[in-house]
Amino acid sequence: MATPPDVRAAYDAYLAECPTRQLLDRISNKWVGLAVNALAEGPQRYSDLSRRLASISQKMLTQTLRTLERDGLVQRTVTPSVPVRVDYALTPLGRGLLPVMRAIKDWAEQNMDDVLAARTRYDTDAVN
Repeated sequence: MATPPDVRAAYDAYLAECPTRQLLDRISNKWVGLAVNALAEGPQRYSDLSRRLASISQKMLTQTLRTLERDGLVQRTVTPSVPVRVDYALTPLGRGLLPVMRAIKDWAEQNMDDVLAARTRYDTDAVN
């Protein structure tokens, strides 16, 4: 159900009680960004995501996928088989978030050398 325009206009993420603050907290999580980017390649099984997101714990991956599903960004599809097959895919809402998440990931990868150099300069200056 869509939010009426008059209520939507009242959203202000700078206010602590605004629900958009919770959403920003959620999508700024590193695992959410990486999961959304991984799912850009198409539907994936839990085990595939687990391998793709190196070092994520089973508990954290499960929590991340559940919150993404709850927020309508990911769809979970269960296929009855032996063993049961569970696939995760971005919803249209999740695909709308993808360009932002992809841009952040790409920016981080492209600027990491500059960030590392800045950290070294800062740490050197802090010691002197």
